[in-house]
Amino acid sequence: MSETEKNTTINQKEALAGIRWNEAGLVPSVVQDANTLEVLMVAYMNSESLQLSLKSGQTWFWSRSRSELWHKGGTSGNTQAITSISYDCDSDTLLVKVVPEGPACHTGATSCFFREIPLNNPIAEAQKPAASLTDGERFAVLGELERVIAEREVERPEGAYTTYLFDKGVDKILKKVGEEASETIIAAKNKDNAELRLEVSDLIYHLLVLLQERKLPLDEIMEELSTRHERPRRDQY
Repeated sequence: MSETEKNTTINQKEALAGIRWNEAGLVPSVVQDANTLEVLMVAYMNSESLQLSLKSGQTWFWSRSRSELWHKGGTSGNTQAITSISYDCDSDTLLVKVVPEGPACHTGATSCFFREIPLNNPIAEAQKPAASLTDGERFAVLGELERVIAEREVERPEGAYTTYLFDKGVDKILKKVGEEASETIIAAKNKDNAELRLEVSDLIYHLLVLLQERKLPLDEIMEELSTRHERPRRDQY
């Protein structure tokens, strides 16, 4: 630990007193995976939710839209075990490192930050780290996303986009599938792979919602693809 870090290490009471809350009594909280260091989400805490987080060891936040406390994962089971909480040099933002139990985003994505803005910068594109997922990991997210969508249909947590789709019914879901398919086509025609990646992800998510609404398991789709692959005919695809 550096001398600077030693001099700024304070007790819990001093830390709570030193936080600069905004005019609504809130402080933005950046939630980061303690192992991968991926930023999972940003939410707001008030004094009560912060103290609940410290006491329980799991993240609690203040919902600005519902004006109430909410326990992350209290409904879905996707809780976040806190490993550390710190705040920045201006004392107006928290950094909460956690070990997540399931995805952070209501869409089923690991992180809420999955919509990347394309950069007109070939150097930045070239410096992106290459993906290193194993064969077992490549499609694990589909199974997890299917599970979360099924959970959303049963529990219908307020404010979740998946809840909104199920509440509106199959016509709305079909409309979104059509919209995302069209946007996928446009991205491909524009030869914009960064946008294509986002649109295909949206399309797959909405297709999984449709499959859940129709009670058609993803396993049956995979089985159909496997059956086609095993056929001797060469014109299946």
